[in-house]
Amino acid sequence: MQHALILLGVLIAGMGLSVEAGLLGPLGEQVGYFSATLSIFLVGALLLSLALLFAPKRQLGALFQQPRWLLTGGLLGPIYVIVLTLATPLVGVGMTMVGILCGQVAASLAIDHFGWLGSERRRVDGYRLAALAMILAALWLM
Repeated sequence: MQHALILLGVLIAGMGLSVEAGLLGPLGEQVGYFSATLSIFLVGALLLSLALLFAPKRQLGALFQQPRWLLTGGLLGPIYVIVLTLATPLVGVGMTMVGILCGQVAASLAIDHFGWLGSERRRVDGYRLAALAMILAALWLM
């Protein structure tokens, strides 16, 4: 049951990314792509700051004691949002999200297969490769 709820949450979060793309494209055209990207991170930082006030387990000090390479994920967020903001007005929300999904699945399969970034190794089998091929087909068909 818990597994199903987590998958439902992931599905809803994915839907949220499509809504975000739909909002960011026009916003980026109106105020500039970097300004639109900054707005997303400012609003997010404010909301997370409020959430941290009520979080039962705040360990911000421990954050900076981690290996620096673990913090590089913070570089990827703005790059992702800028690409999302630029691509959406040009190719549409659907194609942008399928392209992002294709890249995510391809990278995820490599991370799982090789156990990179501290993740547990999960062998890539024919089913997973077929799923990636279907996503590539969807991107081509769009």
